[in-house]
Amino acid sequence: MEKLKKLWRFLTTPEMISYLIFGVLTTLINILLGGLLYDFLHWNLYVANTLGWIASVAFAFVTNKLYVFRSKSMEKSIVLRELASFAGARLFSLGVDTLGMGLLVNLWGWNFWIAKIIMNVIVVIINYVLSKLVIFNHKK
Repeated sequence: MEKLKKLWRFLTTPEMISYLIFGVLTTLINILLGGLLYDFLHWNLYVANTLGWIASVAFAFVTNKLYVFRSKSMEKSIVLRELASFAGARLFSLGVDTLGMGLLVNLWGWNFWIAKIIMNVIVVIINYVLSKLVIFNHKK
């Protein structure tokens, strides 16, 4: 029971609530744009997935920096370090997402929308850990 209370306290912190809200919005941008390009406009899976990723990452950087992890510094060197590490971490998660989408949709024939939702859950977890521990951690 104590572990559940500890998990609940963690999930209801202002940081986690804002991460979840902006994470949902970021995920919606990724899924809807990728799905629109792939399913409705019949673009290549990898092109559609990558363009959805680019749009969602741009949104996520700004919201994570300002509202989730409250990194208010606009000092050029800090913003560039955050942007470089954010982009690097997101490139890693793009690789995970692209590999997963290729396997689920192209190799195993899954529905795009189901595969994209599953991969986004995995990616959100990866992105939170990297953002919290590496990118917006100024305790170094």
